[in-house]
Amino acid sequence: MELWVPITVAAAFMQTVRSALQKRLQTTLGTNGSTYCRFVYALPFALIYPILLAYGTDSALPTPNTRFALFAVLGGISQIVATALLIYLFSLRNFAAGVAYSKTETVQTAIFSLVILGDVISVAGGVAIAVSLIGVILVSLARDAMSSLLSSGRAAITGLVSGGLFGFSAVAYRAASLSLDNGGFLIRAAFTLAFAVLLQTVVMTVWIRFRQPGQLTLVFQHWRIAWLVGLSGMLGSAGWFTAMTLENAAHVRAVGQIELVFAFIASYFFFHERPDRAETTGITLIMLGVIVLVIK
Repeated sequence: MELWVPITVAAAFMQTVRSALQKRLQTTLGTNGSTYCRFVYALPFALIYPILLAYGTDSALPTPNTRFALFAVLGGISQIVATALLIYLFSLRNFAAGVAYSKTETVQTAIFSLVILGDVISVAGGVAIAVSLIGVILVSLARDAMSSLLSSGRAAITGLVSGGLFGFSAVAYRAASLSLDNGGFLIRAAFTLAFAVLLQTVVMTVWIRFRQPGQLTLVFQHWRIAWLVGLSGMLGSAGWFTAMTLENAAHVRAVGQIELVFAFIASYFFFHERPDRAETTGITLIMLGVIVLVIK
């Protein structure tokens, strides 16, 4: 098994943990506040991580260049906008359809990877991505009428744009990491992550300060849970960035959809929620796609 696979699975697991913690915070901090925790509390860990790697491996930190700065900034801003659009979907009546469209992220990532980096996916990889995409859509729409997938309009467009921006940000981060001239894959990924989290923290701090200034006080009042959001989010992001430094971003994002399987398991065993046929079929297809990518 290639190294990027277990790293991606671990990243998906940590993202599930972070999402569960954010859901707990959302009742008191709201969407923007709980999202902000992901960045501001991750920042100290993200900044220390590459320094520890450099010290532990007795190597220098990578030297940033213009290409690195360009793609790192584009990736960070794209991820923020994509997240905002995904949150906006919650206000739309056909939310499930919009989310399903956003799940085209993996396919759009493959396109961006080809155009920007020249990364080509194999036939087996393409089949795996297609199979897992169908599974993700089935899970997304399991609780809603399947006909809503065919609905056009604001939700569909918002979902597609959100998925596209998530896909672009993944490729941009990979391009930024690969553009660094010195250091192994771990330290290059860590350096890119630190830059991205710093950028996103600054942008979101300014945004919340002017739009919801009271949120800043609440965020720091709830530090006992919020720091765990930051830590788990940083560990998950470190996994994503490392995996995408090693492998085509489309393959990484496809395997990363195993996050839905973790969520499925948690809902079944901890919340005693019973899946319907569409959800079970979707989870099975996601697992099938992941297995094909692992053994390809």
